[in-house]
Amino acid sequence: MLTIAAGNTALQSVLPAIGRSLKVPDSAVAAAFSVSALLWVIAAPYWAKRSDRHGRRRMILIGMGGYIVSVALCAIFLTAGILGWIAPLAAFLAFIGGRLIYGLFGAAAPPAAQAMVAGRTTREERTRALTLLGSAFGLGTILGPALAPFFVLPLVGLAGPAYVFAAFGGLVFVALWRMLPRDGHALDDGAHGAANAYPSIGGQSTGASVTAATAPKVEDVPYRDPRILPWMLIGLVMGHAQAMTGQAIGFLVIDRLGLPLDQAQQAIGIVLMLGAGTALLAQWGLIPLFNLAPRALVLIGLVLAAAGCALTGLATSLYGIAMAFALSALGFGFIRPGFTAGVSLAVGPGAQGSVAGKTTSINGAAFVLGPSIGVGLYELWKPLPYLVAGAALALLFVYALARLRGSSLPSA
Repeated sequence: MLTIAAGNTALQSVLPAIGRSLKVPDSAVAAAFSVSALLWVIAAPYWAKRSDRHGRRRMILIGMGGYIVSVALCAIFLTAGILGWIAPLAAFLAFIGGRLIYGLFGAAAPPAAQAMVAGRTTREERTRALTLLGSAFGLGTILGPALAPFFVLPLVGLAGPAYVFAAFGGLVFVALWRMLPRDGHALDDGAHGAANAYPSIGGQSTGASVTAATAPKVEDVPYRDPRILPWMLIGLVMGHAQAMTGQAIGFLVIDRLGLPLDQAQQAIGIVLMLGAGTALLAQWGLIPLFNLAPRALVLIGLVLAAAGCALTGLATSLYGIAMAFALSALGFGFIRPGFTAGVSLAVGPGAQGSVAGKTTSINGAAFVLGPSIGVGLYELWKPLPYLVAGAALALLFVYALARLRGSSLPSA
């Protein structure tokens, strides 16, 4: 789980600089991840169901194999473009093809991994074990951008991180092949595969996929159900705001600081690492400490995220960009668990599996169009995606203040 998340976010962090070096449009860079996220959202439920029928180990190996092939092909195609072996546009189109493999096959591993862990732990151990598994996913979003600048290598340059993460993925695949238990004739009791949201910068797991993997789906709740509709709208708008600003941040750092691309990559890594770190600080430290209700988490998070987004668009120094982006990430780190807990508390025990699946879908759907919208606005005017996101979150605060009156239970 850590490897899949780290490799994807590492590529996200280096791609703005690679796109600029290949002189491809910024919107094409965003599209490379949007199409991958779209395939992930479509494929993840399919692989989750196959893991229930055909075994966990097989799906985990398929997912890791798809990840390795995808990242390795991306590395080769980017190298060919950087060194001038093929035309830059051809290199980038081939890169997008490699990303499609990731979206299609990489989604097979997380549902099967969760189901395997859930099925091989006692009821008392299960929640803790699955939470740790989800934490690995979140930790990967920090390690990917943090480590990527160290792997900008001689000769291949900015394609270096892709080679390193593909090689590490190969080692993980060998370990999985040798160490994972074989699938028995009967699948794990009380566990089933559940789709995970697309691993992206700022898209940390909030526990919904854990519930979806373990809770029975007795009652099917539609998205328009009045009990969950306000929460769904909050999750959708918040997710798009986060995806818009997160995808454009690499370009903002390059343009605002005016650094050479290799040095700009280090600055991008710092900004993304601080953002992911503050989001996890909220989820792992501050929320358990203060034990706030979901409504309070959402309202506090919206204020912080709106201010952080607006300030990011106006910042002109590395310190200013990093601090403003971290403030917005802290806000999103409050909103996501509040959204997840609020949806869960809005329905009864029999509907937990249904709403958890919808929460995961909302989290993943934001990264299908959000990156392209954000970079498209950025191409019009550099501060625009951040000011639009800040304004949308401010309006969402007013909506949440009016509609979320009944959510007073603590998120824990």
